[in-house]
Amino acid sequence: MSTGKPRDGEFQMVPAPGTSKPPLPPVAATNAIVEYTPVSLKEDEEDLEIKLRRIIDNVPVRVSNTSGSSAGSGSGDFHQYRQMRRKEQDRLARMEVNYQKRKEVAEFNLRREERLKAAEERTAKKRARRQKKKQRKKEKKTKLNAGEEQQKKEDSSSDGDSDNDEAAP
Repeated sequence: MSTGKPRDGEFQMVPAPGTSKPPLPPVAATNAIVEYTPVSLKEDEEDLEIKLRRIIDNVPVRVSNTSGSSAGSGSGDFHQYRQMRRKEQDRLARMEVNYQKRKEVAEFNLRREERLKAAEERTAKKRARRQKKKQRKKEKKTKLNAGEEQQKKEDSSSDGDSDNDEAAP
């Protein structure tokens, strides 16, 4: 007797969302337990499925140095084991060396960026000091020039007044 809920190990067939079951033909009644309705895949899913099949078909599965099916170990099994173990350890060592190199390069680049940034900050600070000094010097020069011009005007005006005073009596 079925309760409508699937038990462990049982599957329940449900229609895909957005699709409805095609109507059964009115004349022929079927005694099938499960009706098969072809599921239409999206174009992207079809492409992925085709690519996956092509990869599975074309890429060979490579198994090397498999042990025989006999129960005991042969005289060459130990040497095969040592060879496989050495290859694996060499592979792991290469991976470790590669990781260490990448880590050192990343640390070097980080330190280099920090040094360049610090040097740029020092340069900017010194540049600002030079600009301030140059600006102060320029302002001082303009003040001196303005003072000299005003003094010349005063001198010229006082010279002109003294001439006028002598001519007036």
